[in-house]
Amino acid sequence: MSSIDSNSDTNPGPSDPTSDRRTPLSQSPNFKYWVFGALAIGIFTSVVDHGSVNVALPTIADEFKTDLPTIQWVVIIYALTIAALLLPMGRLADLVGRKKVYMAGTVVMAIGAVLSGLAPSLEVIFPARALQGVGAAMTQGTGMAIITAAFPANEKGRAIGLFMTMVGVGAVAGPAIGGLAVDAFGWRVVFFLSLPLEAVCLVATAWVLRGWSEEREAGNARFDWLGAALSTGVLVVLLLAMTTGNKAGWLSPVIIAAFAGAVMMLAGFIWWELRTNAPMLDLRLFKGKTFTLGVSAAFLTFLGSSSVIFLMPFYLQDVLGYSAKVAGFVVVPGAICMAVMGTISGVLSDRFGWRPFTVGGLACSATGLFILSRVTEDSSLFMVTPALMLMSTGMGTFYSPNSSSVMNAVGQAKYGVVAGFLNLVRNAASVTSIAISTIIVTTTMNSLGAEPSLEAVRSGAEGVGHAFTVGLSYAFLISAGIVFVAMALSALQRGRAREPGPSGLGDLGPGEREGSQAEA
Repeated sequence: MSSIDSNSDTNPGPSDPTSDRRTPLSQSPNFKYWVFGALAIGIFTSVVDHGSVNVALPTIADEFKTDLPTIQWVVIIYALTIAALLLPMGRLADLVGRKKVYMAGTVVMAIGAVLSGLAPSLEVIFPARALQGVGAAMTQGTGMAIITAAFPANEKGRAIGLFMTMVGVGAVAGPAIGGLAVDAFGWRVVFFLSLPLEAVCLVATAWVLRGWSEEREAGNARFDWLGAALSTGVLVVLLLAMTTGNKAGWLSPVIIAAFAGAVMMLAGFIWWELRTNAPMLDLRLFKGKTFTLGVSAAFLTFLGSSSVIFLMPFYLQDVLGYSAKVAGFVVVPGAICMAVMGTISGVLSDRFGWRPFTVGGLACSATGLFILSRVTEDSSLFMVTPALMLMSTGMGTFYSPNSSSVMNAVGQAKYGVVAGFLNLVRNAASVTSIAISTIIVTTTMNSLGAEPSLEAVRSGAEGVGHAFTVGLSYAFLISAGIVFVAMALSALQRGRAREPGPSGLGDLGPGEREGSQAEA
């Protein structure tokens, strides 16, 4: 594999024929912070958009007279599209350039937002949100890969911590701005809020990265079209089965066929990736303990926590009776905690190792989820808000060092596809989490004799709010258990990874790495 070291490229010697074309900014010792600043705008915008839409869901459901299993698709179809395309887009970015893919994705997201805001029906919102998901798949992993590559190896935790800070700031602003906008102007405006910032992001990214040389794989590396098709097929079919199984019936022929098809495509994907010379995802990375445990812990963490973000607006507005504005502000303290702890844990993990922060963070999150599992139909915000803060503090503490451990276990030429894979894991877990929690809530409502719909909850009919809350409690209790398992996996992880070899095979032992290279 031939590659170009982006750090050395920013300081070309006199004999470098491209040195006269380098900009002073790309040679600056603070270039890494310029890169972060430009991409931070896009990170912030993406999170604000997501938080605003979540707060608007009850209002959208009310306007189109739909139920919880249906309105969840405004979120699910977006996350499903992202999950399906993150891996191919990450690989594409490694081959053709992360800057190109990132900027194109920002434009696609903006177009999807406009179409969503103008949609006259849910049938139009769904494909528009899918288009937004395509753009998000192009930017999420790519942006993280660009920022991580701009920082030296001993500052990966700091880089991802800064990334998490912007996620936290966006998480603060999103629900708050979205709640205010919905109350003042209606739900459509939340889709237009991101457009000015996306325009600024495009200009800033183009200007800052105009003199940046990326480390890429050899020029003759090919895009793995079959691997892309198989990975996308697996995720689409599996997640569709997860999200529709409750309505269609888990033992219905369609759902059984979907799960069987997903298993067959997964087997085909693994077989192909182990034999092709240019795999979509190098499966030899899973021979590394740090990589495998980090990815597994991340999946379980988001599987356990993502349902909270989806369900809490319905609980706060339809059960406790608060406005969209109040529901938006309730999550602000937790988002601030996430932003602060993301940076702190990232910086400290560079110095003291990952394990204390991943294990400690997940202990906080599991505790917060357990407290949320005790909610009732008349719980106070003085109970809900601290529990959300505790959960978010744990998430911020966990994510930066865990992601740093995974990124440190691979070579820089694979940053795009691995960052995409990490975001795929997060989004796939989020979709699954929402589907599972919805099943738990609606099944519980049915078992208690209540109609499993938002309309019934809003109507205030006797016993419906109680049934919804009982289902919510069960969902959060199961979520706490899942996060506890993630904590156990993080405890098994070593404190620091070995330096990745030139092939980017992560923290394999010498014998393992030699054997893998020989197989290649």
